[in-house]
Amino acid sequence: MSGNFTYYAPKGGLPDQTTLTQDRARFTSCYAVMPRRVLSDITMSRLPGWQNTRAWVLARPMSGFAETFAQLILDVAPGGGSNHPEPDPMGQGVLFGLEGVLRLSIDGVGHDLGPGGYAYIAPGANWSVENTGQSTAKVVWVRKRYQPAPGLDAPESFVTSDTEHEPDPMPDTDGIWATTRFVDNTDLRHDMHVNIVTFRPGGTIPFAETHVMEHGIYILQGRAVYLLNQDWVEVEAGDFLWLRAFCPQACYAAGSEPFRYLLYKDVNRHADLMPLKGG
Repeated sequence: MSGNFTYYAPKGGLPDQTTLTQDRARFTSCYAVMPRRVLSDITMSRLPGWQNTRAWVLARPMSGFAETFAQLILDVAPGGGSNHPEPDPMGQGVLFGLEGVLRLSIDGVGHDLGPGGYAYIAPGANWSVENTGQSTAKVVWVRKRYQPAPGLDAPESFVTSDTEHEPDPMPDTDGIWATTRFVDNTDLRHDMHVNIVTFRPGGTIPFAETHVMEHGIYILQGRAVYLLNQDWVEVEAGDFLWLRAFCPQACYAAGSEPFRYLLYKDVNRHADLMPLKGG
């Protein structure tokens, strides 16, 4: 599959006083929809250890919401960044570039992370980021606490890009539905995958997927109608979706350009069995 791929970055600012308040925002026990218009300046946060940086927090572990991950979009001004980005010593992460360029250093090796750039940062890695350019850089940051497993070492950090990986067509779809995978599915060291899913216009998930993986979805390009539990919701580039485990999901890609999204899911680990109470 080939195409003119783009990466939507939030614009910030604030809707003016003539704008209608009603939007597509939804928060339920099964899913949440955060439309791109919600990502305004007043919904940003500052982060300890980060300079000249603002963050939209899209998801974080909390009761009734995300359980396995946190997801943010960082807005890093020129000269901004961090020498100690990850506060959790077991935290692993993925950075995905949307706009501008960040200078990323992992264990002493430097990389330029621009639009479509992808970095997996292993737990315990010594890393830093700095905006050495003249314009603001915006990146998605997915964080998950690494879950060790017997007989498996933690995976290594790596840096690549969207353009270096050909999307893998899903079976029996003639390439209409494809997934760009940055990690080998058989590599059980990884307990999370952050992939890019691509649909050509008119492409569809032809059944209601219902599975154990939790999802965080940031829409990079295009638009679609998405099934979330029992509701069909219109979505577009810049929207964020959270889907709890076992939430039924499907979609129809609309418009004249590819529908693409960055997809987080937790994988490759046994379910935790809570100790029985009493007895």
